[in-house]
Amino acid sequence: MTPRLAVRDIALFERQVRFAKPFRFGAVTVDAAPQAFVRVEIVVGGQGVAVGASAEMMMPKWFDKRPQLSPAATVDELRRSLAIARELYLAADGDDTAFGWHAGRIGAQLARCTRENIPPLAAAFGPAEIDKAILDALLRALGTDFFAAMAGNVAGLDARLTPDLTVDEITGFLAARTPSDAVAIRHTVGLDDELQGPRGIGAIAADGGTRFFKLKLGGQPDVDAVRLAAIGREFDAVGSDIRVTLDANEQYADLAALTALMERLDNDAALAPIAQRLLYLEQPMPRDITAQTPLGGLARRNVIIDEADDSYGAFVAAKALGYRGVSSKSCKGLYKSILNSARAARWNAEGPAFFVTGEDLTCQAGLGVQQDLALGALLGLAHAERNGHHYAAGFGDAPSREAGAFLRAHPDLYADGADGIRLATGTGALSVASLHQRGFASGTHPDFSSLSSLRDPTHDRNLQEH
Repeated sequence: MTPRLAVRDIALFERQVRFAKPFRFGAVTVDAAPQAFVRVEIVVGGQGVAVGASAEMMMPKWFDKRPQLSPAATVDELRRSLAIARELYLAADGDDTAFGWHAGRIGAQLARCTRENIPPLAAAFGPAEIDKAILDALLRALGTDFFAAMAGNVAGLDARLTPDLTVDEITGFLAARTPSDAVAIRHTVGLDDELQGPRGIGAIAADGGTRFFKLKLGGQPDVDAVRLAAIGREFDAVGSDIRVTLDANEQYADLAALTALMERLDNDAALAPIAQRLLYLEQPMPRDITAQTPLGGLARRNVIIDEADDSYGAFVAAKALGYRGVSSKSCKGLYKSILNSARAARWNAEGPAFFVTGEDLTCQAGLGVQQDLALGALLGLAHAERNGHHYAAGFGDAPSREAGAFLRAHPDLYADGADGIRLATGTGALSVASLHQRGFASGTHPDFSSLSSLRDPTHDRNLQEH
């Protein structure tokens, strides 16, 4: 029988993360942002009280790119999303399955956020973080790890949010999972990152064993083409086994602009080093344009949605427009990632290959990167974007005792060097071995005493700038 639980308490915290170098993506450059933390207490029938936790960056101007909103206002939307979700989860009486807590509240969450003009992608952030913490607590109460628990559908996933799937398809998909032993790093190359020299991408590929790269695009075909040609020359100097993905973060205004870049990739010899290595193109156009625009012949490039993945029906709708994939990001909801993967598995039995990719919204060392890494490993991803380890400095301003606790719990995942405790990226892949332990991919929790309470902005002028 699927275990049921009651939610007793939810506490929300944050900690500022200062970046080691600026990260420019889309229309924003970020050099610092807050990381949200969730701590929950649940009561599990027959098991007593358990505590779980999660963590995720609140990145400005990703969940909501409306130009009239300031970066700070878009972060406040995420704080509101967490606060609203906390109210909804704590207002409920009785018990439910872990997935049932999510499924029973996501509709109300979206409705509440809509009334405050918070878009669906930002609205889903609050439940996504609380759901991870609830699952962590449940697994600790049961004394089991994430991978074993999900194989047995301990969370109780069902088809109420995905009527195109059956319960048997969902449980069968989970039972068939063989988690990856390690997930290769796909190194993000931001729009301001160095291309040449000792800190350039060629040096990273040669020194760190990294063979997957994610290249940000700016939305101007000619400018992007010149930059991609320069990157291609760096890759050619290293070796032919490098593979790349492109990510425009919604910057291509329409299909015509996107077609112009794709034609350059098809016909410009200077771009052949990129075209030959290209795996897929991520979220080229704005999410509203995406929903209205069939890809036509561009579907051959394996285009995926990311920011447009703002509902349980988004992947189905995108498939009808020619999209072949969707991103998995724990900040968008681990249950949606799993259910989208089950969809891809079913569709692939019927025809051409559909896929789920691993993308990273600057997951920081500790819970954020570990829970997202475990999710990707469960889905069998061979590689996933990882950028928190080079845009931020290890555990940043976290107390040394917190960083040390994570190192002791996960000695295969972190290394203590001259720059402090950081992700162990030297092999070009992250080990999953130590994530197989009680709880959701972590043998320890953050030092909650060192965190600030999450600021709860009311529906004030910051959210009314538009």
